[in-house]
Amino acid sequence: MKKTTKIFTGLMLVASLALTACGAKNDNEGAASPIASPTATATESPAATGDTSGKDMKFSMVTDVGGVNDKSFNQSAWEGLQKLEKDTGASIKYLESKEAANYLTNINQFVRDQYNLTWGIGFLMGDAVKDAATKNPDAKLAIIDNVVDAPNVASITFAENEGSFLVGVVAGLTTKTNKIGFVGGIDIPVIKRFELGFEAGVKAVNPNAEVIKNYTGAFDKADLGKAAAASIYNDGADIIFHAAGGTGNGVFNEAKERLKAGKKVWVIGVDKDQSLEFGDDVTLTSMLKRVDEAVYRVSKDMIDGKFPAGVITTLGLKDNAVGLPETSSKNVSKEILDKVEEYKAKIISGEITVPTAQ
Repeated sequence: MKKTTKIFTGLMLVASLALTACGAKNDNEGAASPIASPTATATESPAATGDTSGKDMKFSMVTDVGGVNDKSFNQSAWEGLQKLEKDTGASIKYLESKEAANYLTNINQFVRDQYNLTWGIGFLMGDAVKDAATKNPDAKLAIIDNVVDAPNVASITFAENEGSFLVGVVAGLTTKTNKIGFVGGIDIPVIKRFELGFEAGVKAVNPNAEVIKNYTGAFDKADLGKAAAASIYNDGADIIFHAAGGTGNGVFNEAKERLKAGKKVWVIGVDKDQSLEFGDDVTLTSMLKRVDEAVYRVSKDMIDGKFPAGVITTLGLKDNAVGLPETSSKNVSKEILDKVEEYKAKIISGEITVPTAQ
């Protein structure tokens, strides 16, 4: 499989989208039925540009167990397809996976229904996408956060370690206790990239800081995230970075409860600008990961006859595909943001190599 480091020329990125998708009901052994775009805004196609290039094409996605409303990467991916629908007139649907056994079933349903492109969202979808691609060589599939070596699959990965390094710089220069937490979902390579990059960023600016780590083993259990956060805050940490999907919502819940009790602690969000969801009273910053724009652009490439079949695409700081949102200036000082820019330039130039999962 050919490897490239750019997804397309002139990557145009959106800081965040305010759309919120609606959940799906379970009626297929834990899998949801295909759901069309659930918001009025997204169904008004193609209102913005008058472009109808995708009006005869169908695009779909299958979530992992975090679901389409995880306020993280699944939701971001769905927002990318909603934008595609609005801009091109394409038809879009999704299936939520309630358990791992649903992954292949859900993908195969879209393949049987002859969707032009089906997305598997998340590392855990790798085996299912591989199976479907191998058995259906004429189908076109794409995956986020994993690499599937098949000639009919586009594999999109991100340099999460690079963006996490930058929020590590923020945490290392902001902490007052010199104790900082990391809450991960499942201990898999993509989450290790978050962890290792974050710790490297903290240590680069504050070698005396301790990073306390806790993996919950789930991406869809907010209660586990809340318990992990409580333990880390009780150990003296004043900032926690989470890379745990919907489980990370519990980290914010714990921070909110402490704020109500008069104890100020911070959370660093992930994937989306989570201050827009949880408020800037507890959100220090977020590590943006432009899943929405990657899904949009690869899908648009399909419409334009340029689908990157069999290609691995890795997106990082140089592509502006990871980084901090503009809202960071609400809680992060200009001096610290300037330091972030210094480290960003060093990473892009190759002066600093950020550790990654093996």
